[in-house]
Amino acid sequence: MTDIWFARWKPGAARALATSGDPVIVSVTEFTPHRPRTTFGVATRGMALRKTWPGLEGAIGMWLWLTPDLRRPRSGAISVWRTEADLHRFVARADHVRIMRAYRDRGALRTKTWQQSHFNPPAIRETARTFLAEPA
Repeated sequence: MTDIWFARWKPGAARALATSGDPVIVSVTEFTPHRPRTTFGVATRGMALRKTWPGLEGAIGMWLWLTPDLRRPRSGAISVWRTEADLHRFVARADHVRIMRAYRDRGALRTKTWQQSHFNPPAIRETARTFLAEPA
């Protein structure tokens, strides 16, 4: 299976829902740059977005991730949300849109979104790992 390094869990504004037993929405993103040097800019902007997580309405939390392959670096996020509307509101935020536009021609993006019956970090990360191990 793909070697993936995860940043620590970053709780969001809706962190209390992590223990509610309610269904959650999970989104996994994967960015593979055309040139490895692009990785630094993507990582820097990802960390800046991560800092905003505690104030994001509907955000339960997230992990940033990366693969340690210097020739084919990949990175992204696994985010957990209260609802799909909360996820869509984040995707439409001006700072997120600005980053996506800046990097859309510099690599390939894949995403996967699903509803999980409840917040279960090991199950979420395993489903994400399976997706990320699939060929692009």
